[in-house]
Amino acid sequence: MKAPEPMVVDLFSGAGGLSLGASRAGFVVRGAVDTDRQAMDAHKVNFRETHHLFADISELTGEELRSALELKDIELSGIIGGPPCQGFSYMGRQNEHDGRNQLFVDFFRIVAEMRPTFFLAENVPGIMQSANSWIREKALSFVSNHYTILPTLKIAANEYGAPTVRTRIFFFGYLPDRIEPLTKDSFLPPPDIETVRVKDALDGLLVEVNPLWQQATDGWQVSRCRGHGYYSSRLHGHVPSGVGDPIALHRLKTECRSSGTLGTLHSPSVAKRFASLKLGERDQVSKAQRLHPDGFCPTLRAGTGPDLGSYQAVRPIHPTMPRVITPREAARLQGFPDWFTFSPSKWQSFRQIGSSVSPIVAERLLSVIRTSLIF
Repeated sequence: MKAPEPMVVDLFSGAGGLSLGASRAGFVVRGAVDTDRQAMDAHKVNFRETHHLFADISELTGEELRSALELKDIELSGIIGGPPCQGFSYMGRQNEHDGRNQLFVDFFRIVAEMRPTFFLAENVPGIMQSANSWIREKALSFVSNHYTILPTLKIAANEYGAPTVRTRIFFFGYLPDRIEPLTKDSFLPPPDIETVRVKDALDGLLVEVNPLWQQATDGWQVSRCRGHGYYSSRLHGHVPSGVGDPIALHRLKTECRSSGTLGTLHSPSVAKRFASLKLGERDQVSKAQRLHPDGFCPTLRAGTGPDLGSYQAVRPIHPTMPRVITPREAARLQGFPDWFTFSPSKWQSFRQIGSSVSPIVAERLLSVIRTSLIF
């Protein structure tokens, strides 16, 4: 008899970095929940068979969530997600009283009420500060009686085969009768893992980008895949069943084109300033850093939402051109494939990419969990 397909729900799903990693690891993403409509719309395009729920989980019970996602009689393998991190971020105000911090607690409350086989929650390193110990303890108190909880995993994306140094904390726990015993060492990167650098990630994308390419239709430009390693094989391939926008998949296959190559119109003085920067050097005015082709991309930031002024985050500068990177370049640096689609607007695309867990990291971690499930 064929084993049942293990299903997960992605809370605070955004555009779907964790969802993609889960799908590639062999999970079915049954449901996705978020309060960002643009991110949810992007998720819908890429995950057509997923049940989508625009809702605030702080206002839901586990039973209500099961009903909304049509999970009443379905055994749930996992709940995954990245609760909002602004109140914990070193780059933010580190406000322990930020109302969004409570959503971290709500993630674990939902886990306790829905009782999946495992949970995997992602957040910024700032959550581990002593000032935030109370919220970690409050959150984990919901699951500590039933789940085996591993010490937190501090994951630097470049050590797992992504071209970015983005470092995040993962909280993982599982029901011991449904998963083979796992330890923190189970999630160490393989010793033969490839190192992917900026030049590897950007290879095959256009270098000269017209600054007047501002509309979504302009962004469909050539995206070639070079290389044969783990990362490169996932740029155009490894498309899980039921995942991916049919139009994007077709255009990539038949025309070798992907969306998101949108330009930025810089003033002559800004372009001149960018052109004078050395590799790895930071512009003193914009604070943008010129990417080094032999290095890794710094952590891409999401910027702020409409509630905080809709400010776009500082974007890195291209290694060889006097311009900031495009959304498609940002997607590659974060580990997304060329067929993955984001919002049509440049601002929303960067927000969704900067908010996402690298799919490369997500697949590595969730593959360990998938192979340990007991059916």
